[in-house]
Amino acid sequence: MRKLLLQVQVSTDGYMAGPNGEMDWLAFPWTDDLGEHINALTANVDTIVLGRRLAEGFIPAWAAGPPGEDKESIDWMNRTPKVVISHTLTESPWENATVAGGDLAETINGLKARPGGDLIVYGGGTLVASLAEADLIDEYHLFVNPTAIGGGMPVFPGRRKLRLVSARPFGCGVTAMHYEPVR
Repeated sequence: MRKLLLQVQVSTDGYMAGPNGEMDWLAFPWTDDLGEHINALTANVDTIVLGRRLAEGFIPAWAAGPPGEDKESIDWMNRTPKVVISHTLTESPWENATVAGGDLAETINGLKARPGGDLIVYGGGTLVASLAEADLIDEYHLFVNPTAIGGGMPVFPGRRKLRLVSARPFGCGVTAMHYEPVR
């Protein structure tokens, strides 16, 4: 069965965005060692899962080729099929993306049961909280930035017991923390 991986940027105090969605605390530019780590993480991924609000900015940004990103990463993001979780959209306005609504557990478990590589979710906050609450995430890949922001959108809506698989610091100050849920 395929796994659902979460890759998310977090502050040292556990927030994935500031109180008003701010992301100005992220550590950039990334160093090559972090880029290589992400490439290894996504090597077996063949589907990206996004929440609707994140998809509205994420998909067009990658289609335009964000500055500072290499062509290989841009091409991978654009060619990898996306599933947008939404209760308001009925069809996708984007290329290479489908919309899924209804019961979240049924949708994610249905995607996991299909043949293929792993799934990766990049967010947004509402979707990540719902996936964590429903215990649908198989691996948590938290990219901890060397900044505390004091408040905002937490990665976890409540208590979650995790087992540390690995921790790896990178030259840019970000530390990748890989956890699995204790079930």
